[in-house]
Amino acid sequence: MMEKEEIYSKVMRAGRRTYFFDVRETKAGDYYLTITESKKFTNDDGSFHYKKHKIYLYKEDFADFRDNLNEMIQYIIDEKGEEVISERHQSDYKKEEHNEAAVVAEETNETSSFTDIDFDDI
Repeated sequence: MMEKEEIYSKVMRAGRRTYFFDVRETKAGDYYLTITESKKFTNDDGSFHYKKHKIYLYKEDFADFRDNLNEMIQYIIDEKGEEVISERHQSDYKKEEHNEAAVVAEETNETSSFTDIDFDDI
């Protein structure tokens, strides 16, 4: 599947992971969504590479996807609350300050930022 240029894009940084949300156009002229997870790995010699995983989401699947995602999120919050439990993210953990634009530019050659996701807008 040959991908075309993005029509609308958002970027979300999450630790070593970056999530890209891109609206693209089908050959028929309709829109679809790609969600890409990019994770940075450092080699022993100090160089690095990225591993990427991509989801293609078409309009006919938006409602079911949104419903299932919302159900899974609510289940997790109901069972475990919103507090992050992992050792690295204890309540007194101080997040390192990153130059987000530089990291995103490194991965995408563009400087975008992302602040909020609302799947009800899909």
